[in-house]
Amino acid sequence: MTTTERPVRRDFAQRLRAETRAEHGRAHRQPYVRALLAGQLGAEDFAMLLAQHYFAYAVLEAAAEHMRGDLVAGPFVSDRLRRLPALEADLQHYFGRGWRRKIAPSAATEEYLARMREVCFDWPGGFVAHHYTRYLADLSGGQAIRAIVGRSLGRSDGAGFTFLTFERIPNGPRFKDAYRTLLDTAGWSAAEEDRIVAEVKRAYAHNTRVLAELSYLLIPRQR
Repeated sequence: MTTTERPVRRDFAQRLRAETRAEHGRAHRQPYVRALLAGQLGAEDFAMLLAQHYFAYAVLEAAAEHMRGDLVAGPFVSDRLRRLPALEADLQHYFGRGWRRKIAPSAATEEYLARMREVCFDWPGGFVAHHYTRYLADLSGGQAIRAIVGRSLGRSDGAGFTFLTFERIPNGPRFKDAYRTLLDTAGWSAAEEDRIVAEVKRAYAHNTRVLAELSYLLIPRQR
């Protein structure tokens, strides 16, 4: 590739983070998240979150396989990020054999899944918006949440926390830097970047509604 063929680099990753900070903050202010970060959740409460994540990642990782060969979305697809096997292991840990019959997507999760099915299979920018929202959040906060919940449940062996353990990504900051470089060099037009920012905000809104439902279910247990 010659110098003139190199994609123009833009500060899209920085813009994306800045313009979705409010949505990110709303998700973190949900009572479920506050209880999670305060180490106040029991094993059943934590498993409820993993169950909803399972359905979200099932759709997202199906979309990743569909988008793997796409010139724009394909570079974002990484087997090192794959979460479904880890979620399956954790759900079996918490729910036991036959765990698939014991979980179901909530109403908010169903709406989230419908949106991902709508945009992640035929719009590269939409796929990246949801990919960014899910994976980078779990990669960034996973270690802290694992430590907090592990202490609250009295677990130090890692059982039940496979989802939060990115074994194939030993250097999280370096991986995220490379991811942000992909965002900055994807070659999107200004109009497409606007669409992606809007979709990330929408993805955060869906996640916030999922967390709000979990918060509502958690309230009776904390009385």
